[in-house]
Amino acid sequence: MADNEMKCYTTYFGGLKAFLKEHPEIVPISICGKAPDWWSGHQYRKLAPRLWFFLKWKENHDNDFYVENFNKEVLGRFDQAEVWESLLEISGGSPFVLLCYEKPGDFCHRHLVSEWLRKAGYDISEFVKGDQ
Repeated sequence: MADNEMKCYTTYFGGLKAFLKEHPEIVPISICGKAPDWWSGHQYRKLAPRLWFFLKWKENHDNDFYVENFNKEVLGRFDQAEVWESLLEISGGSPFVLLCYEKPGDFCHRHLVSEWLRKAGYDISEFVKGDQ
């Protein structure tokens, strides 16, 4: 299977236990600026939102503002293939799940990352319980 055909996921820390129950072979990777205190797993902070626009978004919840700045300040600085390869290196070549805090239906940067990677042909989507 080519690397871009490998099925990978996104989910939130609160859903990680259920995810790993169904997919124990998949390597979790946090993409937050600050993972929970209990987290001792892998981290890839290059995909984390910048603090300045994250704090501004917390004040006004202007999603368009957030998306614009996330695309410019984070995703716009990277190449999808290089990021995918870095994530595979972290995961030891295994499928991975990218983690953040927000519940699946909530606005979250992991959805922007997932969409960005999918546009380049990578198979990544939000975990839904029972997803194979």
